[in-house]
Amino acid sequence: MARHYITTPISPEQAKAIRSGDEVYITGTIYTARDAAHKRMVEDLAAGRPLPFDPRGAVIYYVGPTPPKPGQVLGSAGPTTSYRMDKYTPTMLQQGVKAVIGKGYRGPEVKAALVANGAVYLAATGGAGALLAKRIEEAEVIAYEDLGPEAIRRLRVKDFPAVCINDAHGGDQYRDGQSEWVAPDAMVKPK
Repeated sequence: MARHYITTPISPEQAKAIRSGDEVYITGTIYTARDAAHKRMVEDLAAGRPLPFDPRGAVIYYVGPTPPKPGQVLGSAGPTTSYRMDKYTPTMLQQGVKAVIGKGYRGPEVKAALVANGAVYLAATGGAGALLAKRIEEAEVIAYEDLGPEAIRRLRVKDFPAVCINDAHGGDQYRDGQSEWVAPDAMVKPK
C-alpha cells in the first residue's frame, strides 16, 4: 500500500496510480455535494445546462457540513453515506470527475463506472468530522444555496486524508481487506 500526495485537479494518470488500500492526501480544491445537489446537477446536465464547477479532474466530497463556530472556516465536515449518490455517480464520472469521497460500500454500477472512467472512490473517516474540518482552509457556497448544508461548496483543503476503497482497476479494499483478515462465513456483505 502506497501513500499519495495529490494536488487537484487530479490527472488521469494520478487517478490510475492510486490503488485500493492506498492512503491519499489531497491539497487544493474539492467540491461538496450530497444527494439533493447531485440530483440537481444531473437534471441540469439533462437540460443542457453546465455544471456549477469544472468537473475535469475534480474531487467531490459527500458532506453536508455544520455551520462554523466563531473562528472556524467550517463546522464538522464528516463524510455521508455514499450509496445514496450511487444513481448519480456514473453520470458525474462521465463528466470527468476523478475522485469521490464518502463512507461505506458502493454498488456494482459505480464500481464499473470507476473502472470505465479511470476514477477512484475514497473513504474519509466517519465520526471524525471535527478533525477533518481542520484540513479545510476555505469554504464558499457556489451553487444551490437554497439547499442549506447540502449546497455545493468549493473547499480549499491541505493534506485532506482519505483511503482508496475502489480503484480504477477493479480493486475493492472492503472486499480484499475482509478476505485477508476475516473468515468467509463472517464477512460483511454489501447491501
